[in-house]
Amino acid sequence: MGKKREFYYGWIIVYAATFITFLTVGMRMSIGPFFLPMLEDFAISRTGLSAIIATGMFLYGIGMPLAGYLEKRWGTKFVLISGAIIVFLSSLWAKFSSSPFELLMSFGIFLSLGLAFTSQIAFTPIISRWFIKRKGQALFYLSTGSMAGIAGMNPVVTFLIRSFGWHQAILIFAIVFLLIVVPTALFIIREDVPEGADVGPDATGAKPKVKPQDPHPDLTLREAFKTLPFWQIAIGLFACGYGMNLLGTHGIPMLVDHGFTEVTASLAIGAIGLAAIPGTLIMGYFADRVPRKNLLALIYFVRGLAFIFLVMVTVVFQLYIVAMISGVVWAGNMALSSAIMSDIYGVRLVGIMFGWAYFSHQVAATFSSLLGGWAFETFHTHWISFGSAAVVLFMAGFVSLRLPTALKRKKQTKTNISTEVPSH
Repeated sequence: MGKKREFYYGWIIVYAATFITFLTVGMRMSIGPFFLPMLEDFAISRTGLSAIIATGMFLYGIGMPLAGYLEKRWGTKFVLISGAIIVFLSSLWAKFSSSPFELLMSFGIFLSLGLAFTSQIAFTPIISRWFIKRKGQALFYLSTGSMAGIAGMNPVVTFLIRSFGWHQAILIFAIVFLLIVVPTALFIIREDVPEGADVGPDATGAKPKVKPQDPHPDLTLREAFKTLPFWQIAIGLFACGYGMNLLGTHGIPMLVDHGFTEVTASLAIGAIGLAAIPGTLIMGYFADRVPRKNLLALIYFVRGLAFIFLVMVTVVFQLYIVAMISGVVWAGNMALSSAIMSDIYGVRLVGIMFGWAYFSHQVAATFSSLLGGWAFETFHTHWISFGSAAVVLFMAGFVSLRLPTALKRKKQTKTNISTEVPSH
């Protein structure tokens, strides 16, 4: 019998990253519970508060490529600790804000920047380096944190706000966040990846033969940005940001407008994330066994249907059925997108490239967050914002089906012209 293989430390990093993502995405997607209390506290219109939130979404997107750049230059530890400090200070400022401008700067801009530094983007490069054979599975587990955050943080934040007010709720989050992220960065995150990563040596101790982690070592960022797969992935992330942040910002107000209570609405949004946890684990198993682009397209198609049915439901049991069914395949597009990008371009550029692709996610989030408030105040219906989200997600599904499996580069004398291998 061969030697029993020891537990791979890379999974410790995945578990820690998943929990931090739980807090980060959970807070980013828990704007809904803050929306109505802030609306009353600052005496501004829905459009005005939506504009503040939309600005924050945009800055969250700006922070993604910046986090990717800083991770490449100074490492994951630096990015995480910097983000945790920014989150704490901006939350403290938000607690004592007394004007819409201060709320914009603290809750909108600086909190979003700090959360971007501690988001999935910060962990994608290091997990991609630690995993080769089970990269898709590892990145899917990271996505589980996002869905668990939606499931767990929405009800928790709602409870804290109802019990102590939104000022105390955001301060509690900031303290807990700082006490978890900083020790994790210092004592758990490791940059020194073993040779062969999770493939490891065989039973005889021989070095593994693995697929290169960087298939195009001379590919520049400028060249990569000109290739079609980058923009195909960016379109999918645009659709994700459009829908996810519309739901996170206006999902609870929309359901309340349709006659559901705040508690019922928050539990329904949380149910989507709850159902996504086992769904993510199942899809994580298949992510390294079936074409990733097919799973990615499935996620976008089902999300599109969910946005239609969420506006149509009229009673509680219908709401929970829609939430649970759609939640099963709600997560995973981030994991699949980053895994596909890593497969095509290699781990050397994946942090910065995925950060820039994710910027499209937040451009869409900026637009949908603003649209949700403006469209309802102008036309007194949520069909414009939620219906348009469905259309955008359907389009992303079709684009994802056209993603290639690899990048083919034709070398000329001085320049490299990048084209992609057609899908099969």
